[in-house]
Amino acid sequence: MKPFDIIIIGAGVTGSAIARELSRYCLRIAVLEKEEELSFGVSKSNSGIIHPGTQNPPGSLKGRLCVEGNRLTRIIADELGVDFKEVGELIVAFTPEDVARLEGIKKEGEQLGVAGLRMVDTAWLREHEPNLNPEVIAALYAPAAGIISPYRWVYDLSENARANGVEFFTSTPVQAIKRCECALFEVTTPRAVYKSRIVINCAGLFADDVAAMAGITDFRITPRKGQEFLLDKKREHLTNHLIFPLPTAVSKGVIAIKTSDGNPMIGPTAEPAVDKYDLTTTSEGLDAVFAQARRMVPSVNPDDIIAYFAGLRPVAGDDFIIRDEETVPGLITVAGIQSPGLTAAPAIAVMVSGMVRKHLPRLRRKLFFRRYRRKEAHLFAVSVTETRKLIAKDRSYGDIVCRCEMVSAKEIEDAIARGARTMDGVKFRTRAQAGRCHGSFCTTRIMKILSAKAGVPVARVTKRGAGSEIVKKDRADEGT
Repeated sequence: MKPFDIIIIGAGVTGSAIARELSRYCLRIAVLEKEEELSFGVSKSNSGIIHPGTQNPPGSLKGRLCVEGNRLTRIIADELGVDFKEVGELIVAFTPEDVARLEGIKKEGEQLGVAGLRMVDTAWLREHEPNLNPEVIAALYAPAAGIISPYRWVYDLSENARANGVEFFTSTPVQAIKRCECALFEVTTPRAVYKSRIVINCAGLFADDVAAMAGITDFRITPRKGQEFLLDKKREHLTNHLIFPLPTAVSKGVIAIKTSDGNPMIGPTAEPAVDKYDLTTTSEGLDAVFAQARRMVPSVNPDDIIAYFAGLRPVAGDDFIIRDEETVPGLITVAGIQSPGLTAAPAIAVMVSGMVRKHLPRLRRKLFFRRYRRKEAHLFAVSVTETRKLIAKDRSYGDIVCRCEMVSAKEIEDAIARGARTMDGVKFRTRAQAGRCHGSFCTTRIMKILSAKAGVPVARVTKRGAGSEIVKKDRADEGT
């Protein structure tokens, strides 16, 4: 196999953003992802908030990259046709002491360059956030905060990178990394041994394991679990903004979250974890989240929950670790990318690009970089008039497969054409199965479409990869 110039390990939002940024240059780039599809790791459980930059120390890498990432996200989302909504955030105060803390957060945010920060009083809050607890006496308003679909953000970044020549290899876990005397890395996987001049470690929860393969052992990833609870879309207008409490020492606290798809969400918790695969939810987590969410928004109701889930944040200290490893020339580490990692990803990509250019000083930009991509059509996001126009162009837009989320057969077929090979891959791209019935109505139909379009037997259709098959074959059917 001809050596690559760059291998990126991990295809979450950080790896995908880096791949897209580096695809501007005349480079041969490969992205290795251990999961069946992209966005199945840390990025899967992201709340989708594009933070303005508040609640980060002024001298931190997190803070600087968050502010710049907020700016870049708007530009790139427009280029890729991704729905970014600027909804603003409120950090609320219940006491005069809380207000004093908010003033400190405001000052730090202004030092970082966060735009538009201002304190708002009870009159403003009653007008703009009527469901807020009347005991809230003030809030810090950050209008630059926004929301985005974390899954579609990853898919669109990666697809644009692929359109610019980047090669993606899924189901390709890294087993070993060796730097040879010829200044090339050999990256061993079950699929092949890949060679590259530069390796960029964006392996999320497993970034420390990957680093250790290359001889870097000075940091460890400590998972921190966050339980979150998705509410029915009928509560879409529960809040008009993202509602934050005052931050704690380890997290931004339990948040009342608007999502880009309309469903409110509450959470997350911030619990120390040991197992990097522990995505369980608990009744204790539910109770803790509701107690804190209802303090800010009393009308939050447990009966509105339609989904429970948990994610793990890859904590590696108080700040991001982004560095060009001096002891292993050509290895770039991008680790500990917890919140606000989704926001910071485009800025991280630019920073890493600068490190790459130091290794490759003669790097040339492509004469033609495919900056734009066609925006995907989603019936849940368009008007009835636009839906009729789509159906007039293609009747399969009128074949509704998922009634809860109004997803058509055409959208599912398009998702498969774009690379979806699992039920979760379809869900993350289209929202089919994401409604209150959790696919009770549409699962069988989606499986049949996946089977036909991807050319696999129905019994081999999985939820999220090998080992998660949905249909159990009888022994009599084995081998057929």
